[in-house]
Amino acid sequence: GADVINDITGLGDPAMMTVAARTQAPVVVMHMQGTPRIMQQKPSYREVVAEVIAWLEGVCGRAIEAGIARHQLIIDPGIGFGKTTQHNLELLHRLRDFRCLGYPVLVGTSRKSVIGDVLHLPVGERVEGTAATVALAVYEGADIIRVHDVKEMRRVIDMTQAIQESTRRWERGADVG
Repeated sequence: GADVINDITGLGDPAMMTVAARTQAPVVVMHMQGTPRIMQQKPSYREVVAEVIAWLEGVCGRAIEAGIARHQLIIDPGIGFGKTTQHNLELLHRLRDFRCLGYPVLVGTSRKSVIGDVLHLPVGERVEGTAATVALAVYEGADIIRVHDVKEMRRVIDMTQAIQESTRRWERGADVG
């Protein structure tokens, strides 16, 4: 009865691949270095974006081999899951790079520690930081945004998309005034 499978383990359990193939539900494949208990203990990458892309590509390939349809797959770079603040900022800055895989991209930054680290704010005071990351994610090509403050972030998304559309019209030489 699930509408979407959101697997933070990145289909690490083979039984999850079987369930996803059988149900034909969309599957969010999220990157995470380590496990929830240890993921924030010294996360390390040589090149975070390239490594996360390669990992997602490998998992999606195995998922397709296991019978999950390509159109079911959604990728999530896993902001906050086994990454430092700098890793998270680089992933957001280079989010467009994930488009090379050809899957819809999901981003979940809502109230995350990266926002708290940058702005020095507790969880309950991170709405503006979340808004900034949501606007950037939409601008950089994210297809799906996962948030807590739905009404406010819907407005941020609408405004970002309006700016993008205005820019497209301007670039085509259309009158935007």
